[in-house]
Amino acid sequence: MTQEIEIGRSKRGQRVYAFDDIAIVPSRRTRDPEDVSVGWTIDAYQFDIPFLAAPMDSVVSPQTAIMMGQLGGLGVLDLEGLWTRYEDPEPVLAEIRNLTPENATARMQQLYSEPIKPELVTARLAEIRAAGVTVAGALSPQRTQELYETVVAAGVDLFVIRGTTVSAEHVSKNQEPLNLKKFIYELDVPVIVGGAATYTAALHLMRTGAAGVLVGFGGGAASTTRATLGIHAPMATAVADVAGARRDYLDESGGRYVHVIADGGVGKSGDIVKAIACGADAVMLGAALARATDAPGGGYHWGAEAHHPKLPRGQRVHVGQVAPLEEVFYGPAPSADGVTNLVGALKRSMATTGYSDLKEFQRVDVVVAPYQSS
Repeated sequence: MTQEIEIGRSKRGQRVYAFDDIAIVPSRRTRDPEDVSVGWTIDAYQFDIPFLAAPMDSVVSPQTAIMMGQLGGLGVLDLEGLWTRYEDPEPVLAEIRNLTPENATARMQQLYSEPIKPELVTARLAEIRAAGVTVAGALSPQRTQELYETVVAAGVDLFVIRGTTVSAEHVSKNQEPLNLKKFIYELDVPVIVGGAATYTAALHLMRTGAAGVLVGFGGGAASTTRATLGIHAPMATAVADVAGARRDYLDESGGRYVHVIADGGVGKSGDIVKAIACGADAVMLGAALARATDAPGGGYHWGAEAHHPKLPRGQRVHVGQVAPLEEVFYGPAPSADGVTNLVGALKRSMATTGYSDLKEFQRVDVVVAPYQSS
């Protein structure tokens, strides 16, 4: 039952929870971590681990997308990023890494004003496809109609439409909005769309025919959406609400399952565990992978919101470098801070609570226990 709190005489608000507010609890059964499966399947595509690399230039290059695939996950390339604007983006990345905090936003706005080149979209996706891994690319809703034909022709396997928030009913007086349901129906490629943070918004997105829904709204390490727009969606409640929409849509549609992907606020292994416990099928990782020594950000992390030409809602942040991508996923972990051996931590949590696969683990008991750092 939803708990409401009186903010004042004329306003009430829902009590919601972040991942730090909850914890999972063991059951009467345990098992060996080696007997646990963390495999994930969406549409016709199978993955060894339920991790997607977020379409952010600090996280995914064509090369790291290939590495993600080889390590069992899915790398999603930002098709509006530096790799589709510059033939050689390495000098631009180096400049972004070396910018002072005071100048970072203004200079990034200039660097990202370089036009997107369709031929580079084709070339980058072809590079990933040539490596034999699943190919995924992301566009914002505003650029989807302009570029989707180029993306599909390049042979993308999974098409991601990702914005701070995406609705099935966008209203605009200035341009014809993207008809998401018609677009997905006519596209012969599975579509993952988001973000959404409420039951109702997610249910409407599921009705468009999306294969997956991204859950999150300004909760990532590089986001300032709460400070800039006053908008925020604590992720434990958001994921659980969207998982509820998935359950109801499964009944409504006669058995069509839409995947729930937590996107934001999953910076450490404990967050990943709790996202799946709340009902996520997979997680999209940003800062957690930007810390890899082979990530293109070189220890810095930023998203598209950081260089918006009129109203930036993010920033370039320093996240440091901890280990190669393979060790971030599979260890060994040199410290106990939850930033390496993410797969091992997930398997250990599932084994400790007695669950053998991700679908079962979504039923694990949780308690409300706000985290207090020592």
